[in-house]
Amino acid sequence: MESEGQSDAAARLDALTHAAKAAAPAGLPPVHLWNPPFCGDLDIRIASDGSWHYLGTPIGRPALVRLFSTILKREGDRYFLVTPVEKVGIRVDDAPFLAVEMKAEGEGSARTLSFRTNVDDWVRCDADRPLRFEPAADGGLRPYLHVRADLWAKVTRALYYDLVDMGEEHTVDGRAMFGIWSGGRFFAMADAAQARA
Repeated sequence: MESEGQSDAAARLDALTHAAKAAAPAGLPPVHLWNPPFCGDLDIRIASDGSWHYLGTPIGRPALVRLFSTILKREGDRYFLVTPVEKVGIRVDDAPFLAVEMKAEGEGSARTLSFRTNVDDWVRCDADRPLRFEPAADGGLRPYLHVRADLWAKVTRALYYDLVDMGEEHTVDGRAMFGIWSGGRFFAMADAAQARA
């Protein structure tokens, strides 16, 4: 039997779902224009593997995860689900999205990479949606792709290896760097001497 707290949380989730559907019947809603009052936190967590959890249980409906991903907003270090009338806080372990597939067109500096996220958005990597590489605990690098409005996708390890295979050296500010070209921009991964070691 559901406790009163769980029942209230389920009602809030249902209300949020209906509001999200009404706010964005097609495409991405203009969440950057919405600044409703904060209504508290909802027990939703996006795990580092890109899975969404509600009350500690994975959300098994891809359509619901996709819907919630369209109303996701970041303010500073906090993440929120936002509709025109309410804003609820959620937890994100690492990045809210995962880049799970990659397509490459062209070669070298004429290459353009596009990534599919775990919620089926395709993102073209370029100056507006860059790649960044952060040091990982194991000494390697963790790549991230900018999706939209300060929301990032962690690039899967398999795709990271594909990026390394495509990588090349290029001089950046007088330094030889190892990195990847996409959309007319070079995204440096590491110092070239480090990469050769």
